[in-house]
Amino acid sequence: MDQSTILIAAAGLLAGLMNALAGGGSFVTLPVLIGAGIPSVAANATSTVALWPGGFASAMVYRGQQRPIAGMSVRLMLAITVIGGAAGAVMLLSTPVRLFDKLLPWLALLATLALAFAPSIGPWLQARIGMRRAPLIACQFLIGVYGGYYGGAVGLMMLALWSLIDGADIKALAGTRTAMVSAANSVAILCFAAAGAVQWGAAATLAAGALVGGYFGSTVGKRLSPGLVRGATLTLCVVITAAFFSRAYL
Repeated sequence: MDQSTILIAAAGLLAGLMNALAGGGSFVTLPVLIGAGIPSVAANATSTVALWPGGFASAMVYRGQQRPIAGMSVRLMLAITVIGGAAGAVMLLSTPVRLFDKLLPWLALLATLALAFAPSIGPWLQARIGMRRAPLIACQFLIGVYGGYYGGAVGLMMLALWSLIDGADIKALAGTRTAMVSAANSVAILCFAAAGAVQWGAAATLAAGALVGGYFGSTVGKRLSPGLVRGATLTLCVVITAAFFSRAYL
């Protein structure tokens, strides 16, 4: 086993741990794949494929626990998210690698901000402005586009959006969140596979590591302080985002 394969497997392991604990696993997998010589667009597609099994498994765990958001049916929400995810995937495949290299740091920064502030900004805005159904449809579509195009911290973005109009506890929204994220990723993967954008060997290595990491992350997460987990995850995301900016602009 060569060094790059070991690094990719280790990245998958760490990404699985992160996703099980707090999210943000793509922050690890994407730079490692790029460092292994895979162009950034293909690396993003490959990372999405590799991390999909863990997300799908989570969706199966929450099967039957999805609930409407502000009276909007789960089926309608899924349809909007799938259409957005497909649009985002097509946009990614149409983006030149050099342009995506310039966009990537900003996408990573957006995901980092979502990780940092989404859990609190939603209730804050809800108490002050609220939202109605039409903006929810539009925003859900845009988040689906983001999920298909890049996807970092997309689940937290959904929670922040939904908290603007729905007073339910975040745990009560977990089933709906996992279903929507899995749906956006699933349609994106179909687009990536059809376009031949996936490095399947690297994806399989990443996926194996992510499944192991997700299992141990779920076990360890019960014993660790949520504040410690969140702080460590955000620190890593900030460092990697800074590295993306340095790579793209310096």
